[in-house]
Amino acid sequence: MKNAKAIRDAFEKGKGILRLAPNFVLRWFSQAGRRLRLHPDDYYALGTARGSIKERWFSSVIPAKNGPLAPADEGMSYVAPTERKEDMFLFKDAVDELGAEIIGEALTKTYGTWPMYSKFFDYELPLFHHLHLDDTAAGRVGRMGKPDAYYFPPQLNNHLGTFPVTYFGFDPDATKELGTGRYTPPGVVHAPGSVLTYEPQWNSDVNSVQENITSGEVHPRDFLVKNGDPHYRKRYFRPPVPCPQTQDGLSALWVVYANPYIGAKETTVLPGRTVTLKEAAAFGCIIVQGFGRIGIFDAEAAGMLRFGQLSGDEYFVSEKAAREGVTITNASRWEPMAILQHFGPDNREMPKELPA
Repeated sequence: MKNAKAIRDAFEKGKGILRLAPNFVLRWFSQAGRRLRLHPDDYYALGTARGSIKERWFSSVIPAKNGPLAPADEGMSYVAPTERKEDMFLFKDAVDELGAEIIGEALTKTYGTWPMYSKFFDYELPLFHHLHLDDTAAGRVGRMGKPDAYYFPPQLNNHLGTFPVTYFGFDPDATKELGTGRYTPPGVVHAPGSVLTYEPQWNSDVNSVQENITSGEVHPRDFLVKNGDPHYRKRYFRPPVPCPQTQDGLSALWVVYANPYIGAKETTVLPGRTVTLKEAAAFGCIIVQGFGRIGIFDAEAAGMLRFGQLSGDEYFVSEKAAREGVTITNASRWEPMAILQHFGPDNREMPKELPA
């Protein structure tokens, strides 16, 4: 691999942690919610024909399926080992080169790669009812099934959009619940509302759309052709589950759990504290509030990014570094440092069942 030396140098210098560049994704449909902390002038950075930027992907080794105008690497994360863009390399190349050194033996043996990614999706208008295919249905078109999960982070939802209602199945038990989440298995009809949403998911970008007019926007037939549980909430609602508090100044909540694919935490470091974060598995993460240090890196939540600008808010932590512990310092005197962490299926500490 031509990047092998650069990859190993960055991995060694970062002591098992890689800094990732912001990875914004355009979608031609709907309108941008403008809560991605992107400069207001940059939501149409690639022109109106491509649509506006409505998503930011994290720890992604797969491309977005965005049609013939999209470059081959759209949606794929890049590692930024320096402040020079010419030094960047694909996160996928790092996973391919490092294998078990970065993602661990279990994931390497079972999947051969990092098997999930996460995203923020940010729409001003609610989306269409749709479902994600399971492995059997997706396999008919040479793709993988797509289980995913939703979490609604308060830090990025100062404005809730025009219709902040997300439909899951056809469920009479749903209520307004910012700061909570859902697991969404394949085959469940759902329609995201106009709330910025954190979405850990499997390595797949497939859907099956169930309506052709949403909020006055007409979707063509090829979009529609590219099951529900009557009490969906009782099985798939995920209230935050506190993790055991092992040290002062550090607290964490499981916000995605109890499924065989993906997990996620919201982790908080109190102002002025230095803590050691230990995890049982490799993980990607995005800082949504505060500033300080993660390992050797200066780290901070984004305030307002220009399209193509590097940042210090996204990282990937190797299995060894996670198990040995990552030193995190919150340098603020006032604000907590809030971090969303996304895991594959190999974190043995992820709760396997719903709380009683």
